[in-house]
Amino acid sequence: MARALGHYEGVLKDAIHLFKYGRMVNLGEVMGEMLAGLIERSVNVFDYSLIIPVPLHVSRLRERGFNQAAVLARTAARRLSLALDPAALKRVRNTAPQVEMDKDDRRANVRGAFALGGSSVPGKGIIVIDDVYTTGSTIKECCRVLERGKAKQVAVFTVARAIQM
Repeated sequence: MARALGHYEGVLKDAIHLFKYGRMVNLGEVMGEMLAGLIERSVNVFDYSLIIPVPLHVSRLRERGFNQAAVLARTAARRLSLALDPAALKRVRNTAPQVEMDKDDRRANVRGAFALGGSSVPGKGIIVIDDVYTTGSTIKECCRVLERGKAKQVAVFTVARAIQM
């Protein structure tokens, strides 16, 4: 299951860009609060015990200075009183930026890019958080790794969903 606060356009797109590239972390915290509300309305929170942000590769993290998904996840986890494990999933391969790629190229770009980073996944209901769901390639690869790691169930929440690529 995947849910988003809204479409990746207009004010929401502008806010994500200010947060992600303008380093306006306070906007990410507001969006994390809004995601927590969406999660509460969409699932039985008691079926989930762990929130995991989509990880950035260490080189991209150094370049950007923060992981936008981790800011969103930390805020949502705090509000929902769920455990946060930003190390449960790791990006093991530095992938090319996907902004100009089509769906097939995105899928190939992220194949094998993620791995489990610890032992907190087996038997748990997991909520994965990211900023934008475009084609779903990144999220699907993350979910594939978590399901192979014996996650009980996985739900995905993002701030925005791209309309169509």
